[in-house]
Amino acid sequence: MDKAIQLDTIDRRILRALQVDGRVTFDALAAQVNLSASAVLRRVRRLEESGAISAYVALVPPERVGLGLTAYINVRLEKNTESHKRNPMDLFRAAVQTWPEVVECAALTGEMDYILRVVVEDMAHYSRFITDTLLRHPSVQDCKTSFVLDRVKNTTAVPV
Repeated sequence: MDKAIQLDTIDRRILRALQVDGRVTFDALAAQVNLSASAVLRRVRRLEESGAISAYVALVPPERVGLGLTAYINVRLEKNTESHKRNPMDLFRAAVQTWPEVVECAALTGEMDYILRVVVEDMAHYSRFITDTLLRHPSVQDCKTSFVLDRVKNTTAVPV
């Protein structure tokens, strides 16, 4: 795990503001944090170079682009597969990178090995993903799915 970056109060205010609007101008950002635009620019560059800011992205609500169903899938892997020389977890991790429906994958402690956040058009698309992709993977032993009914909180911001 990477070492945490030392942030002062102004760095944290800059990060909070950029998480709200990554396209804010340096002049507007400077006004929000009570610094000059050039000082803010230097701090933002330092935050980018240190990895505290890793990317600027456009957030796309899945429902607005025809992906109306979100599912969380708990996945349990086979512990040993005789047909492959590679570790089942390595095979699974590599495969997940190629599945566009999977927007997030995290390794877990406990009974299941991974949790996937999957966005699909509808139940038919979900069914095709499960039967044609996930359950056909040689490392997958079992999966359990929960569907999102309502998003109570959905943020990309971290509490800095």
